[in-house]
Amino acid sequence: MADALSFLEEDFTCLICCDVFTDPVTLKCSHSLCEECLQRFWTTQDVPQCPVCRKECSHDEPTKSLAFRALCESFKKRKPSAVSGDVCPEHEEKFKLFCFVDKLPICVVCYTSKKHEDHKCSPVNEAAGNLKEDLKTQMDRLQVTLDDLKEAHESCVERAELSKEHTNMDENQIKKEFEKLHQFLKDEEEKQIRSLHKEMKLQDEKLQARMKELSAQISDLSERMAAVWQDIEAENITFLQNYSNTVKRLQHPSVANTTPELQEYQHYPIQTVIFATWARMQNLVEQPPVTLDPDTSSSKLLVSQDCTSVQYVEMNLHVSDNPKRLHDGVLASQGFSSGVHCWDVEVGDNNNWTLGVMGETVNRKKLCKMNAKNRFWCFRNVDGKYKKGKKPVSDIDSNERPNIIRLELDFDKGELRFIDPSRNRSLCTYTGGFPEKVFPYFCTGDADTPLSLFPANTLNV
Repeated sequence: MADALSFLEEDFTCLICCDVFTDPVTLKCSHSLCEECLQRFWTTQDVPQCPVCRKECSHDEPTKSLAFRALCESFKKRKPSAVSGDVCPEHEEKFKLFCFVDKLPICVVCYTSKKHEDHKCSPVNEAAGNLKEDLKTQMDRLQVTLDDLKEAHESCVERAELSKEHTNMDENQIKKEFEKLHQFLKDEEEKQIRSLHKEMKLQDEKLQARMKELSAQISDLSERMAAVWQDIEAENITFLQNYSNTVKRLQHPSVANTTPELQEYQHYPIQTVIFATWARMQNLVEQPPVTLDPDTSSSKLLVSQDCTSVQYVEMNLHVSDNPKRLHDGVLASQGFSSGVHCWDVEVGDNNNWTLGVMGETVNRKKLCKMNAKNRFWCFRNVDGKYKKGKKPVSDIDSNERPNIIRLELDFDKGELRFIDPSRNRSLCTYTGGFPEKVFPYFCTGDADTPLSLFPANTLNV
């Protein structure tokens, strides 16, 4: 029925106002028009013409037909009314344009009114298409932000788990070391564990708060995006009517920095605490043992759990990039700026190693030149050949290769010596002083034989 009425509407439509005839009149050329439309058209003509065929006619020519008029009125009553959502409530005209200033669909009458004078407008379908593309572009950017938030959240979860693992490792190490001491050290042990848990609790609270914040942001942004996608999938008119609210959902989302600065996990200073405690116990330990700092090791070096040995690995390890980490090698946890210090390194059959000390301010992110001028004092074995930095050392017999390398650092005297303790022979010596604090340095390129550290004089050499 609706299709039939739509088909008949063409026969009842005035070609001037494009609406069903009102007070229709017919010219001699048989063309019908609204009486008012015809008279208004003739006011623009010098000689009256038919608006359809342009045939000249007279002002007395239009004739009325009561039957045709009644038929048009009946057709208007039977014609289904437009959907309310598609019609301008003020002018009862269909929405055909979209105003970009007011961000609302409008009718042709609204467009010609002063209310929308000089406003940029476009046809409904064209405006809806362009605006949907704009929203999709914004949604793509927000999707990137959402992905970054999720990645940051996952990073926090991993870091929280890693922090727990490190805490458990450090706690076990504390217990193991304190068991070696006298019974009265139990009180000291418990005090240090409480201090460790207190520090880790603060760090864990920060991580938990950050994860909660990220979860809230992810939830909020996901809901916003879901609502916008729902609006985009709506019919054009409904979409345009709700466009202002849709845009508001995209404005100023509560998105925080997706790559936050989180404090890197700091290992509990186990060896320092133990040394300080031992020193208070009648100097049972004369100096702190040299131990490796895993946070400084390059991605090709694997530091043992007790931080006393290092081994070369073929595949890069997954390590965080922190300011302390070296491009190559690993440093000791302890640095020296005074006094005399001594430590032994078991090299065994390793044919690719570098030992020495490195200045505190050396750029750790690139290969360091191996000389004192660049604050790097080292002794090396490269494929069985010994070198002082880059310079070969020729007076070492390959048949008498040392199994142990002892390093003696006299900071105040400005001297570093490399010794074969089994033969009490000096292998290499640096003099000239140290302009800054130095850290013991270790590096290996031999995957079969790790380097092992020991306090000097404790090995049976």
